[in-house]
Amino acid sequence: MFFLRKSALERLPVAMTGVRMGERALQLGLDDPALVGAIAAKVGLSGHASVAVQNEHEAATARAAGEKAGVLLDVQMQNGSTLPFETDSFDVVVLHAASGKPSLFSDAERPDALREARRVLRPGGRFMVVEGGTGSGALTFLRSKPVFSEPSVVVQALNAAGFRATRVLAEQEGYRFSEGLK
Repeated sequence: MFFLRKSALERLPVAMTGVRMGERALQLGLDDPALVGAIAAKVGLSGHASVAVQNEHEAATARAAGEKAGVLLDVQMQNGSTLPFETDSFDVVVLHAASGKPSLFSDAERPDALREARRVLRPGGRFMVVEGGTGSGALTFLRSKPVFSEPSVVVQALNAAGFRATRVLAEQEGYRFSEGLK
């Protein structure tokens, strides 16, 4: 029997988010449907996986990604920058922005959206940003530029939203991973 294994490149974004079994995870945006399913699979049956999307098309795509991954996924429609979840509901919130165009908010809405993400995190919870980075290799030019442009910009935005211990964790294989704690 032949099994296809995911390459390290496909597993990297999920591993770098630090999502663990049993956690309550919220994903913002639908940048990569496969990543939505993979992160939802990491929390397992003992955890809870949610995704906030902007429209019914994204909701259908997220549901399909959950079905393909064989996971339970709570898909919620977001109204502007307001998240439809209780305060202190999640252990980790992951912002999908690897393509360079997160659909959840414009530049003007970014501060409110980040504060809202902080609101739904439990004390000590983690906010992760997965965005396109500089990367290396022959296909790097195909990657979009990071949403926050320079590494210091994401750290400044997270600090302004009230996160602490903010930092860029790594830039690997065309991705940049940043985090902040509540």
